[in-house]
Formats: sequence, C-alpha cells, structure tokens
Amino acid sequence: MDPIPSRDRERQRLAGWRAPLAIVSSGLIAFLTLSGLFILFAPFSTAAQMAVLVHTLIGIAAIVPCSWYLARHWRHYWQFTLSHILVLGYVGGAALLVCAVSGAVVTWQAAAQTRISAGWDLVHIVTTFAILAFVVAHVLVIILKDRRARAASPAPAAAAGYAKGAALVTALAAALVAIAAVTYGPAASRTSFPEDYSYKYGKDRPFAPSLARTADNGAVNARVFSGSLTCGTAGCHDEIVAEWEPSAHRYAAMDAAFQKIQMNMAQQNGPESTRYCGGCHDPISLFSGTKNLFVEAGRLTALEGYQEGVSCLVCHSIRKVDVKGNANYVIARPARYLFELEYAQSGGRALRLARDFLIRAYPKQHVNDLSKRLFKAPEYCAACHKQFIDQEINNVGWVQLQNQYDNWRQSRWNHPRDARRTIECRECHMPLVASRDPAAGDGLDYNRSASDGKHRSHRFIASNQMMPKLLKLRGWEKHVELTERWLRGRYEIPEIEHKWRKGAVVTLDIDVPERVRPGQDVHLRMQLASNKVGHDFPTGPLDIIQTWLEIVVTDEAGRAVFTRGTVDDKGFIDPGTFMFKAEPVDQYGNLIDRHNLWEMVGVRYRRALFPGFADSAEFTFPAPRSAHRLEVRARLRYRKADQFLVNFMFGENSGLTSPITDMADAQGAILVEGELPARGAAAPAGSE
Repeated sequence: MDPIPSRDRERQRLAGWRAPLAIVSSGLIAFLTLSGLFILFAPFSTAAQMAVLVHTLIGIAAIVPCSWYLARHWRHYWQFTLSHILVLGYVGGAALLVCAVSGAVVTWQAAAQTRISAGWDLVHIVTTFAILAFVVAHVLVIILKDRRARAASPAPAAAAGYAKGAALVTALAAALVAIAAVTYGPAASRTSFPEDYSYKYGKDRPFAPSLARTADNGAVNARVFSGSLTCGTAGCHDEIVAEWEPSAHRYAAMDAAFQKIQMNMAQQNGPESTRYCGGCHDPISLFSGTKNLFVEAGRLTALEGYQEGVSCLVCHSIRKVDVKGNANYVIARPARYLFELEYAQSGGRALRLARDFLIRAYPKQHVNDLSKRLFKAPEYCAACHKQFIDQEINNVGWVQLQNQYDNWRQSRWNHPRDARRTIECRECHMPLVASRDPAAGDGLDYNRSASDGKHRSHRFIASNQMMPKLLKLRGWEKHVELTERWLRGRYEIPEIEHKWRKGAVVTLDIDVPERVRPGQDVHLRMQLASNKVGHDFPTGPLDIIQTWLEIVVTDEAGRAVFTRGTVDDKGFIDPGTFMFKAEPVDQYGNLIDRHNLWEMVGVRYRRALFPGFADSAEFTFPAPRSAHRLEVRARLRYRKADQFLVNFMFGENSGLTSPITDMADAQGAILVEGELPARGAAAPAGSE
C-alpha cells in the first residue's frame, strides 16, 4: 500500500510543476544537454566556441540549484511505490550526477592541466545521451499520464506552465551564446597586398619566384602564422618550444648570413627577388606581403615573424608538398580559436586563459588542423631541403643546388616499403625524447605506441654550431653542445641504433709507411668514408661550408716538418688544402663567393661524399735529414662559414670567425732510419 495519501501526492505533483527551482533547474539542464550536443556535432565556429564557454559557465553556476532541486525531488518521492516512472527518474538522476562530476573534472583539466582526459570526456558525452534517454522520458511519461488520468485537474495546466518556463530559461541561455557569437569581432586573419606590391611574375603568382603559395593565393595576416612562443606559455608544448627556440628553423630569418645575403640580393635585383628565399627562410613575411619594399637592417626586428622564421604554425599548416623543392608547398590558414590572435597582438592574462581553456576543452579543430600524417614523410622535408635556380633567377637556365632529399632517396638508407630497414629524415634529425607533452606518443610508427611518453625533438640538430651562439638564442648552449656531439658522431639515437652505423659521421683512416730513409719522399694517404650521413657530406650551401683535412707532421722534438690545412690567425685556411666544397661561377666565369646564387650558372669545382662512398687524399714531402721519428696527425675539420663570407657579413675588423669542429682524427708514426743516399746515387734495391 502506498504510504502517501493520494491527496498529498496530488498536492506534491502540483507544487513540483510550479516550483521556480524546478523550472530553472530543468531549463538549465536542458540547455546544458542541448549545448553539449551542439558542441559535439556542430562544425568548428565562433558559435560553437562561445557555446563551450557559456556551457562551462552555466554548468558551474547550475551545480548548486540543480543539486538542491534533485535532493528535494528525491526526498519527496523516495517513499513512493517503485514504478517505471521512478526507475526512469532514478537512472536519469544518476546520469545527471555522473555527467556533472565528469563535467567538473573535464573543466578542471581544461583550466589547470595540459589536456582533458579522453576517458572523462567520453563519460561526459555518454551521460549526456543518458540524460536525453531517461530524464526526458521520465518527464514526458508523467505529463502524458497526467493528461490521460486528470483531464479535469489543474495538473496538465501546471505541467504546461512548467514546460514553458523551462523552455524560456533554455532559450535565454541559448541567447547568451548567440549574442556572444554575433558581437565577437575576431582579429582579421586575412590581409591585402600593399597598394604598391610588385607583381613582377604576374598577379597569378604573387609570391614568385618562390614556389610557395597559400591555398587561396591571397595574403595572410602575419599574426596567423606567428606567435610560436604562445604554444609554450600554456604549459602544453613548452618542451617543444624550448627545443625549437635555438633551432635552425627558428632563426631561419634571423640568420645573419641570410639577412646580409638577402640585402645584397635586394640591392642588385630588387626586393621582390628575395621572395625566392622567403618560402623556406622567411615564410611569415612572404605570405603577409612584406617582401615587397626594401627594408633596412635596423628595421627588420619590427617585422612580424622575423624572429620566428619557420614558426610552429607555418610547419603545421602546410597541406601539400612537391618534391620539386624551392619551397614548393601549399599552406592554408589554420582555423584560429577565439582570442588567439588578440592575445598574440596585445597579450593579457585573461585572453590567454580563455584561449588556452578553449583549445584544451574543445581540441578537435586544433588536432585536425595541426596534426597530419604528411609531416612524417621525407617528401615533406623535400619541399625546402632541395634547391635549384632557374632562368627567373639567373637569367640563364636551370641549375641544381643542394639536394638532400634525392641524395637520401637514392642512398643505402632508403628501403621503400620497409620501415624497419629505412632511416628517414625525422629519425635522425628529430630523435625521440622523453616527454610530458600532450602530443606525446604515436601509434602509427612501426616502433612506437600511442602511450610511449615520447615526442620527436624539434631541435632539428644538424651542423650549424655558429648561429645559435652568435644570436644568443635561449638555450643556445645546450643546442651547440648537441650539435658538436652530432658532428662528431657521438649523438646516440637508441630507437635506430640497430640499423644506423656506429662511430664517426665520416671515418678517417691514415696510411703511412713504417720507415723511410732521410731525404726520401714520404707518401701519406688519407681515406675518408661517409659512415652515418643520410645525404651528401657535407650538405647545404657548399659555397659557404668548409670541410677539410688538416695534416701536421712533427719530429721527435715537436717541430713541424710538414703541414697542410692549417688556419692562420685571420681565420683563413692554407691554399691547396684538401677540401670538400663547391665553387659556383656566374655566366662570366667569376667565382660566386658571397652566396650570390642569383648570378650562378654552374660549378667549376665540387667535392662531396655520397652516402656510403669514400674518397682519399694523398700528400708527399721529403723526410727530414735530422729526424729519427715522425708523428703524423690528421684531422677532418668542419666550419659553417668560410672566413671571406664572415668578413663580408660582419667586417674584417669584427674579430669573428666560424667555430671549428674536429669531426674525426687519425695518427700515425714513421721511423727515419739509415744513411742519407749520396748525391746522384741510386736508391737501394727495394726502397721507394
């Protein structure tokens, strides 16, 4: 028997329908449910993002009134005889409780941590559907039952009033979203080219002679692709930003050599010619239309993007690449979240917190826009790490320049469709490091998992040990240390050690005779082999880079009896030194010695090592008459810029020189024995 008299039950029902707390709580729950579904299924937009913010704020505000209402509601009806209506109510109430708890957890994670939990997010979504299934059914069954059984009673009218009141509350909350979305004025992501912009290569190729282009061929506001440091201020990608800051990608536009050479190019060929360099070195300036007017060096720092070079968003916004090289890629504007551009422009803690919260709480667009399988392919690197000049640049014809991609593709390191034997660009230059980054883990790599707690280093360690130190970029000390280790072959990469070579990057072996007679010619032979390099060694601009052999032979007293490849006190290397480099020339046969590649038509000398190949150098000198033992030391030395170019960039009185790294060395000893042959006498049988 029902312990509650029917008259009291009727009174409670009417009071329940008419209670302001019930109407407001139901309206808030309805809004939270519907806005949650809107966020889940609607495309990324200002309205969807405003819905996230309003949903969160109302969700927090609704905790107390809704909890109080549910507690009172349960207290009124828990003594009733169990029925399908009560079962629906109990299950719906449990779903509401779990949804509220999961919502609170997700909100806290989005506000205070670096990412929301996939598990808690799933619980929040599933319980939203449970609310739809059980709470709505609970209310509708009661309304239908009242309409059938009590047509003459005031219950249906009360229920109708309840429904209207709840709908009004829901509509008011939804109106907040609509008003916020309509009144929000986002910072412009588009821009227009300057009125005096030079379309030297045609209006259909506004970024030429660079092959880089935007998806719509239009200019892009510099703020869209800049603001890399803000990727770290939220605490999400701070490890990656710290790696990127002293990297070659970061200082691609700041590089003093690049700026000097670009200035020289602008003076000779006009400022629009520097767009040739912009796609790889200075894409933010290129796409914003800045590389149009001549800019004095002192004003460079005022250009947006100058201090970012290849920024986070430039790399992660590329949508299509072509292995032709010369920055042959298509870049698209990433969909920016609310307050991102405003924060990049003016800063402010409130803007940053709102931006960070939105990206974490509503990450699907962030992930879809900026995480692509394309980034993992060597072809992606080829867009910039392959270079040529053609008639548009040199007014003569096509000439191949540095080409790391094809070197690698044709090398022993590439085994198509066999990832376990192949070593790709990122495996060497972006080795795995321990990580707490939200993007850590990768279930698509053959040797990784989605929970391996690692990310690929964004230092892009290679061979420039000069510029990070010269620019004094944050973290340059560590970066230079790692670069030195890399050049010496001492940088360990555990995940590929089973398929990579051990030892020096380029091995150096020395072949010397065991003994010679005084005055006899001494023959030295140096054997160099490319051991760990995935492309030509050296690679990059070989008219700038210098890799050479230094040979020093001393007697037992330490006196030098023969030298080659030594560096004088002004930073210049001995003439006639064995050297890996290139000597490009212009159409008149003049040497290209200031990296003025826009005048280049060919090469008069080039020496480099293909992966796995070897080269040798031979030297001859007469054995000293007074020595008894000779010590031979050979060093393979490397520096990023020759002294002539350094002097051109900074002046002869700057005192600057490019740091030198000894990549490999070898020693040998020679005994000097026997009588000095008589003048004109034949050498003994069997002697050299």
